[in-house]
Amino acid sequence: MAPKIAVQLYTLRDLTKQDYEGVVRQVAAMGYDGVETAGFEGTTPQAAKQLFAELGLQVVGTHVPMPLGDKKDEVIGTATLFSCHYLTIPHIGPNDVKDMDAVKDLCDRINQSQAIAKENGMTVTIHNHWWEYAQMDGKLIADIMVELLDPAVLFELDTYWIKVAGGDPAARVAQMGKRAPILHIKDGSGVREDPQCAVGDGIMDFAAIRNAGGVNTEWWIMEADRVVGNPIEAVQKSLITMKGLLK
Repeated sequence: MAPKIAVQLYTLRDLTKQDYEGVVRQVAAMGYDGVETAGFEGTTPQAAKQLFAELGLQVVGTHVPMPLGDKKDEVIGTATLFSCHYLTIPHIGPNDVKDMDAVKDLCDRINQSQAIAKENGMTVTIHNHWWEYAQMDGKLIADIMVELLDPAVLFELDTYWIKVAGGDPAARVAQMGKRAPILHIKDGSGVREDPQCAVGDGIMDFAAIRNAGGVNTEWWIMEADRVVGNPIEAVQKSLITMKGLLK
C-alpha cells in the first residue's frame, strides 16, 4: 500500500498566521490526506481540531517539545486532542549533539519522553536536521543515537537534510526500515543556505527513496523551511509530483 501524503503546516506558517482556516481549506481541496502541526498561531488547537475533522484531514503528528517537566501536560494534552499516535520531537539543536556527553544527555531525555508517551498510547519520533549526520568518534551521530535510544523510539527522517549533510537518503531509509515510518519530503539545490523548492524541482531522487521505504513507509510529509515565491504553489505542485511517484 502506498504511503499517505501530508503537509507540514510549518511550510505555510506565514499564511496561516493571517488566515489559518482559509489556508487549511486550500490544502484539503488540493487532495492532501493529512497535516502535521507545528503550533497554532492564527487559531486554537480546539478550532483546528474541528476544522481538520470537517475536512477529513488526519493529523499525522504534532511537532512539540519533549513531554518533560512543566511541558508534559501541555504536550500530551495537545497530542491527545488530535488523537495522534506519533509525538514528534523536532527541536534537537546543534548544541544537543556537540559532544558525547551532550548526545548521551539528549538520548536520556528522549528515552524519558518515550516512557511518558507510551503511558499515553503514543510513540516518540525524532525529526533530524543535518547536524545529526556529522561524524563523532568515527561514527555518525545519528548512529550513536540509535545505539543509545530505546528501540521503541522511531524516526521521522528528513530526507533532504540527510542529503545536505552528504548522506544517501535512500540508503538511510532502507537501513532504518520499520523505525522510520514517516519521511519528510523536501527538495532543493542541496546547498544548506538556499531556500527549498517544490518537490521534483530540485536534486532529490525520490523514486529511490520510495523504493527504499517500501511497505515500511506510512506517510510522506511535504515540508519546506522557506521557498521562493508563494508557498501555496509549492505545496500544490509538490502534491502532484508525490502522487505521480506513489501511484
